[in-house]
Amino acid sequence: MAVADNAESLLQRPSDNAFPILDRVPSSYNPLSTFILPKGEDRHYTQQFADMYFARLARVKPAVEQIAEEAWEGFEIAGETARRVDRVLDVRQGELCWVVGTVYMEMPLKPNILDDLSKEVYTRYTTKLKSLDIRTPDREKYTSPGGKDETMLEDESGRLRLTGQHLQSQMLVTGCIIAAMGTENADGAFEVIDTRIADLPRQPERWERDDEALAIAGKAVKKQRPESGKVAIISGLEISGDTADNLYLDLLTEYLLGEVSSSPGTSDAAQISRLVIAGNSLAHASPIPTRDELATRKGGKKYGYDASTYNPTPTEHLDDFLAALLPSIPITLLPGTSDPANVALPQQPLHHALFPHSREYANRPTEEEASPSWFDSVTNPWEGDVDGWRFLGTGGQPIDDVYKYVAGEDRLDMMEHLLRWRCNAPTAPDTLWCYPFQMQDPLLIKDCPHVYFVGNQPRFETRVIDGPAGQLVRIIAVPKFRETGVLVLVDAETLGVECVQFGTFDRG
Repeated sequence: MAVADNAESLLQRPSDNAFPILDRVPSSYNPLSTFILPKGEDRHYTQQFADMYFARLARVKPAVEQIAEEAWEGFEIAGETARRVDRVLDVRQGELCWVVGTVYMEMPLKPNILDDLSKEVYTRYTTKLKSLDIRTPDREKYTSPGGKDETMLEDESGRLRLTGQHLQSQMLVTGCIIAAMGTENADGAFEVIDTRIADLPRQPERWERDDEALAIAGKAVKKQRPESGKVAIISGLEISGDTADNLYLDLLTEYLLGEVSSSPGTSDAAQISRLVIAGNSLAHASPIPTRDELATRKGGKKYGYDASTYNPTPTEHLDDFLAALLPSIPITLLPGTSDPANVALPQQPLHHALFPHSREYANRPTEEEASPSWFDSVTNPWEGDVDGWRFLGTGGQPIDDVYKYVAGEDRLDMMEHLLRWRCNAPTAPDTLWCYPFQMQDPLLIKDCPHVYFVGNQPRFETRVIDGPAGQLVRIIAVPKFRETGVLVLVDAETLGVECVQFGTFDRG
């Protein structure tokens, strides 16, 4: 639906009829604190990332083993039955077996921390290339031609190189847990003939957590609930503070507040019960300069915080936008790559000090354990229950990073694989920054969501996927609003999806 479809209704004489009063459909909201990091001195960065990999493997391995055992029980080739081995180093040449481990992709074009040691040499090299008008290739993909990429399977005992035609048809990235069946060849590589993954985890019933909370409180579980409305999801506002922001934000605000000229548009807005903003609300709010930029910077501070570079206008515009909506509609705000939050996943909530007007609708720091606030600044990734459905969403970084590992372009396929791998960010911490968890990995997906959305994608796409136990998941790629003008609406009764597109049109 396009706002331009109702353009003719702008030129009408004032109506003598009384305007109807529409009440916005209420939203049932029950967020989870899955990705909240420890506070203050309890947050440490001295531990190694290896513990995180081991914790991930230990948690997912039983599920993968169960699925592989059911699939390959009694599997034979030339009279030899496939057997399970506990560790990758227990694989023996010529024996048909299967083993579970973590995938590691050895890719020459993938960033390597050791490259920093030769940064100065690289800088001199690229400077010479620029002088000769020779450009270095962009690393939109880590995949390299000529079969130079290698796939490894590793666990706490060691690493095994995988090979075989079967791998060409599989989507694999660093950090996903798989079971691989095959045999070791004379070259010491494991010839894979089949693979298995954990697949979708258990999916909670609708209203499950809400009913459990009522039962714990000794209250009667509701047998019937009022009909739910629609959840609006948007990403990539990329407010920069220039005049180009105003038109699109004004159109969006008027639509969400029901201030459009036609009565159908007003009633449609009344059905929207919550707005979810999925990252990149600001444009370049916290840029990290490269070494080249630091070397050529003139004036100001070379290192540390430079107050002269701060521009408060984008944050003020975002605060004004939120404050205009909050009296009418509750908002859930996720940070993104360009927002003033920590770079490593999980990104922590944008601080309320950034929103002097909007924070009046948020809980005080001492009220964090109280009921959910009207304005909820949350983590990225984020999960919670909206109108009884489990929602899981990110600002887009995990999918953008997985995109670099694979040859394909299908973002929905990548999103589906993340769910079936049961991991929000499998490539973290290899090529995606994340907090060095030690005893557990909160980035693992423990409960299958009903709605999985990813912000800041190239275009709008959606699909429904199913699981082995009857799970149904609506996956949504939410495009950047700044570039597409698209607002996504999810029906909280049917989980159907529609789009509203904003933009200007030429009458001539």
